[in-house]
Amino acid sequence: MAFDNESFEEEENFAEMFAASEKQQETSRIVEGEVVEIQADENRALVGVGDKLEGILSLDEISENGVLKFNVGDKIKVMVTGYYNERPKISYKKVLEQQKTIDFIDKHKENFEDIIIDGVITKKNRGGYVVEADDVTFFMPRSLAAFKDTDEVLGRKIKAQVVKIDAEQNSIVVSRRKLFNDERKKKKEIIDKLMEDDTTIEGTIKKITSYGMFVDVGGVDGLVHYNEISYKGPVNPSKLYKEGDAVTVKAISYDKDKRHLSLSIKAVQSDPWAEVESELDEGDTITVTVSNIEAYGVFVDLGNDIEGFLHISEISWDKNVKNPNDYLTVGQEIDVEVIEINPKTHKLRVSLKRLLAKPFDEFMKKHNEGDVITGTVTSLTDFGAFVRIDGIEGLLHNQDISWDKNVRCKDVLKTGDEVEVKIAKINPEDQKISLNRKALLESPIDSFSKSHKVNSVVSGTIRDIKDFGVFVSLEDGVDALIRDEDLSPLQKSDLEVGQQIEAAIAVIDTRRDRIRLSVKKLDYIKNQAMLDEINDDESHSLGDLIKDKFK
Repeated sequence: MAFDNESFEEEENFAEMFAASEKQQETSRIVEGEVVEIQADENRALVGVGDKLEGILSLDEISENGVLKFNVGDKIKVMVTGYYNERPKISYKKVLEQQKTIDFIDKHKENFEDIIIDGVITKKNRGGYVVEADDVTFFMPRSLAAFKDTDEVLGRKIKAQVVKIDAEQNSIVVSRRKLFNDERKKKKEIIDKLMEDDTTIEGTIKKITSYGMFVDVGGVDGLVHYNEISYKGPVNPSKLYKEGDAVTVKAISYDKDKRHLSLSIKAVQSDPWAEVESELDEGDTITVTVSNIEAYGVFVDLGNDIEGFLHISEISWDKNVKNPNDYLTVGQEIDVEVIEINPKTHKLRVSLKRLLAKPFDEFMKKHNEGDVITGTVTSLTDFGAFVRIDGIEGLLHNQDISWDKNVRCKDVLKTGDEVEVKIAKINPEDQKISLNRKALLESPIDSFSKSHKVNSVVSGTIRDIKDFGVFVSLEDGVDALIRDEDLSPLQKSDLEVGQQIEAAIAVIDTRRDRIRLSVKKLDYIKNQAMLDEINDDESHSLGDLIKDKFK
């Protein structure tokens, strides 16, 4: 064992300090005494130790299962550990403990370099710490403890290496620091060899976690991350292995700062992705087996430790797939189309729906713009409602639900309702369908046109004033526009929202759902009517008639 003279001298000094301290605290000497009296009621025995002195010994030290090992007159070896009121303090137990220490020394004094103990710190003194292991007492100098000296060290469990045995002093010196240094050196040698040789090694699984496995490779623990177990990608290690299993691994990296050794199981195996890259192309159809189903998609097994991913959006053309379990089961064989191969990231994506007929294409075969059909409301939004028709969703916008501009889809519909609609537009490029419900209803203008004709005089309320004209609200929710050029002889600047206004109907366009009014035309009609009245009434002069009109 490599241990320099300076260290030995330091240990000897500490050993001397330990011995001196112990002698100062205890007059530790072993004598052969004689049991002179058993005082069972006080749980003690009186033992003569010479010089007409009797020590008090607890019966607990010489009893086993309630039976005394010694009786009056029996000889017994005890250790005198001190004095109390001039009466010797004695212990039978300490004799046994010291004997175990002596036996340890006798057994190992010639060969102790590789002995490692698991002990407990029971005392500390000026020189270091007293450590007990299997009833054997050891001494650990402060300089070899490798931890900060505090009162909390008492009772602490430690591992330490025996570095010196002194048979004459009955002392055994241990070092925690040397054990750490030797272990660190051994670990470094193992890691260096693993990293330099790029070889495989068999290890033992010590612990399995959710993120991987810790594997012991010759006294060094390394982590096999769940990404490094299989070429399938991240796997649950507890489903494949158990603690204590032997596995063949290869070292792939070592972080010197964090002292983390990373191992890999899949690096020992041949890369099946090389075969995938050479034999498969995007667009190929392959048969796979469903291996795992998650909420976001399905994992499929291609064989040879290769796994592909079928995203939930690639299961069906139906955009409302909520749970893949409704479509597939574990163990089911399915045909899929390869849509992405990425050997660098070891990702392979497949699609099931691309091998199925597109619902939009089927829809276009059966329906045309202008068809009136019945669909089911699947969802409501702030801008309208989505309606399912033969597996395809069309949009019924708020502006197309009713002729009343204040009515929205969510005001009159709810999810699950059946609604009759007209196909307003089919957009094959964007695969979008626009629906219309108000087209199936009589428009207010259609109704208005039945009771009003062009040149009819109407009265309404100014609803809005724009740069190009004035919007007027008529009866039954009908709106009409008076353009600026049709306002004469009125002045636009004199008009206000809410003001009543009279005008003549200039245009009723039921196809485009528009009505235009004209004040100018009304003025013309009134003037024409006045002239007609003048022509019909010869008893009045023109001046009188004009005068009457402007009264």
